[in-house]
Amino acid sequence: VPSAPRHFVRAASSDAATAAAKKLLIKHVTIIGGGLMGAGIAQVAAASGHTVVLVDQSDEILKKSTKGIEESLKRVTKKKFADNPEAGAEFIKKTLKNLTTSTDAASVVHSTDLVIEAIVENLEVKNELFKRLDKFAPEYVRTIFASNTSSLQITKMANATTRQDRFGGLHFFNPVPMMKLVEVIKTPMTSQKTFESLVDFSKAVGKSPVSCKDTPGFIVNRLLVPYMMEAVRLYERGDASKEDIDVAMKLGAGYPMGPFELLDYVGLDTSKYIIDGWHSLEPNNPLFAPSPLLNKLVEEKKLGKKTGEGFYKYK
Repeated sequence: VPSAPRHFVRAASSDAATAAAKKLLIKHVTIIGGGLMGAGIAQVAAASGHTVVLVDQSDEILKKSTKGIEESLKRVTKKKFADNPEAGAEFIKKTLKNLTTSTDAASVVHSTDLVIEAIVENLEVKNELFKRLDKFAPEYVRTIFASNTSSLQITKMANATTRQDRFGGLHFFNPVPMMKLVEVIKTPMTSQKTFESLVDFSKAVGKSPVSCKDTPGFIVNRLLVPYMMEAVRLYERGDASKEDIDVAMKLGAGYPMGPFELLDYVGLDTSKYIIDGWHSLEPNNPLFAPSPLLNKLVEEKKLGKKTGEGFYKYK
C-alpha cells in the first residue's frame, strides 16, 4: 500500500524531531576556574557565540585570565585575519562582549545550560565544589555539569550531586585554542540526551569530539602516561639515555616531543599524581607502577619546565 510508507516516514521524522527537541542546545556556559585551562575553554566558547561567565575566587585572578584571553585572541586573529585587520578587531570585540566574570558561582549557576569545572586536580576539592553547585542549581533545572579532569573518575564526582544523569566529562587539551580534541566522557548514569548535548557543544566550539567510557585516563592519557612511565623505566634500567630515547621517539615514531621532554612540559608532579592515583585503584597493574626516579625528582622539587629543572635543565 503506497500510503503505508508515507505514514511510517511521517511517524519516524516526527520521532526524530521530538528526540532533537529533547536535546539541550547549550547557549549559556559557566566555567569554574580562571587558570590556563578555564580561560582557554572560556575563549573558545565565547568566540563561537556562547554567552560565557568565567568564575574564580578573586577579581585579581579574573583580570589576569581576561588579559590572557585578550592576548590569545590577538595572536589568533593576527593569523586568521591577516588580510583584514578590521574584521579581526571586530571578532575580538564580539568575543569579549560574550564574556563576563564573577566571583559568585551561586548567582550564575541557576541560569546556565552548562557548568564546566576546571579547578585543581583534586577529587575532594572538586566534589566539594560540585556539592555546592548542585544546591545552587535546583533539581528541576536542566543544567548539565561537566569536569575537565584529565585523570580523575567522573562517576565519583557525579555521585557528589543529585544530577548523575546530567553529569559528564569534557576533557579539553592544552593549549585549548590550538588543540582540536575534546574527550567526551559518559558515565553509566549519564543520559543519552546529556551525552549528545556535550558532543554538540564540543563541535559548536570548533573541536573534534571523541567518546570514551569513564575509565582511568580516558583515551589519550591512558595510552600516554604508561608510555612516558615505560620510557622512565627504560632509562632507570640503564638501557638507553634519556636523550637517545627522546630522539628515537621523535624520529622513529614521528612524535613532536620525546617522552622526557613531554614529562617536563606536563610537570613531573602532575605525572606522579596521575600514576599514584591509578596505582591506588589498580595496585597489581604493572602499567601503573610508580617510578623511584620520578618520585626522587618530585621530592627534590625538580618538576620540569615550570621550576627550571626536571629530567632536563632549562634557562
